[in-house]
Amino acid sequence: MKFITWNVNGLRAARKKGFDDFFHDSDADIFAIQETKMQEEQKEFDFPGYHEYWNCADKKGYSGTLIYTKKEPLNVSFGIDGEGYNDEGRIITLEYDNFFFVNVYVPNAQPELARLDYRMTFEDNFRTYLSDLKTKKSVVLCGDLNVAHKEIDLKNPKSNEKNPGFSIEERTKFQELLDAGFVDTYRMLYPDTVKYTWWSYRFNARANNSGWRIDYFVVSEDIKNKVKEVKLLNEIYGSDHCPVEIEIEEL
Repeated sequence: MKFITWNVNGLRAARKKGFDDFFHDSDADIFAIQETKMQEEQKEFDFPGYHEYWNCADKKGYSGTLIYTKKEPLNVSFGIDGEGYNDEGRIITLEYDNFFFVNVYVPNAQPELARLDYRMTFEDNFRTYLSDLKTKKSVVLCGDLNVAHKEIDLKNPKSNEKNPGFSIEERTKFQELLDAGFVDTYRMLYPDTVKYTWWSYRFNARANNSGWRIDYFVVSEDIKNKVKEVKLLNEIYGSDHCPVEIEIEEL
């Protein structure tokens, strides 16, 4: 099975930069998207062969998640238990026979950590939600988690210690998720590899590879040995993030 996650930073903009070609060429079983920045009713495109599930923010041009899947799920839910955080279109969960697939766009803590309290509450609620899912079936989580876990996961750790995405509070919450029985699949396979998934549009950051790894595939521990490969597709442009691809044995 092949799954892909990509924060496209505006789906309409990404489609002008080669998104459609990448989507078709990748031929993923499930393709998860964050930051669609549009409403479903605004779309003027279709991808035949896929079922699609949108969770759009109330505010137009903001946030939003989307999943394309070849196989129709047993159930689809939006937010946490069908409600929490749907105002910002943060979470979509697909249920299949043997696993849950969760697409998330975690809130940014914002400059000077202005939204850190909101973020911390989100983290606790989301971890509880995932832990509950894990008691029922295996879990595959993906998306923009808006945190670089360790110093290896960003170019300039020392100067970013109190910045959003690398605060000790956010990093601790991610560790708490792992401690709850989940695995960062890329770091599991590549414990010492320095590679990123997001680059600022400023200071030629991408050209200089001055980036952060904040986009993930995380799985429940019971299926970690089914993970065959994880790729950070740095060569794919169209957003300030690159796609992440995972290959996993049939679940």
